[in-house]
Amino acid sequence: MRYQLELFFTALGFFTRIPVPGWVPFSSERLNHSARYFPLVGIIVGLVAAAVFWFARQWLPSSLSVILSMAATVRLTGAFHEDGFADTCDGLGGGWEKTQVLEIMKDSRIGSYGTVGIVLMLLAKAAALVEIAAHGAQEAIVAMIAAHALSRFASTSLIHTLPYVREDATSKSKPLARQLSTMELAIAACCGLAPMLLLGAVEALGAGVAVLIVTGWSARIFTRRLGGYTGDCLGATQQGTELAVYLGILIAWNSI
Repeated sequence: MRYQLELFFTALGFFTRIPVPGWVPFSSERLNHSARYFPLVGIIVGLVAAAVFWFARQWLPSSLSVILSMAATVRLTGAFHEDGFADTCDGLGGGWEKTQVLEIMKDSRIGSYGTVGIVLMLLAKAAALVEIAAHGAQEAIVAMIAAHALSRFASTSLIHTLPYVREDATSKSKPLARQLSTMELAIAACCGLAPMLLLGAVEALGAGVAVLIVTGWSARIFTRRLGGYTGDCLGATQQGTELAVYLGILIAWNSI
């Protein structure tokens, strides 16, 4: 149990800016095995998002509360996944050959595709959450928790199913480039899917189908263009599937 706790804190320290206890040892091997708790970290991020939204909603309209909530999660994660999404947009949008795409994605500067992509992504998430909040603050809170957890399970599933394509050992995601075992994938699935129980049956179905579509489409694009995934691809998948949860819920409501 202590080892599992160490793995959780390793994942928490890697994927967020939350301080971890000093007694937790760090190693590439522990980071390698900590991916199983990526969705659990998502639950924590979702809870922070929900708490900020709920608190702000006591005095502010839903639109501003949503923006503050999103700002809190960006600060909490250090824009880790947003950066990956922007880099992926730049690479896939501006590159042709695999080596060119990977080189563009590695560049710390953001280009036109990345700028437009991340702006539209953030606007779409904010607009979707405002629409969900119009049905009730509780619906928005539940959606945030479910989206942050399920989207991180979607990213974790790519680690299990696709090969890692970067060769340079300096990549910060290189230690995660290992296929998960059946037990590790099961732990990730439990953590990622558990918050879906908070949703109604219709909402859960809509969100689940939307996430499956976006995850499958992302895996196909990454395989065709790169032959696998990079750390930036995982961030892009997390952002895309988080939005997919919100859109899936809205589509489900409008289909009733």
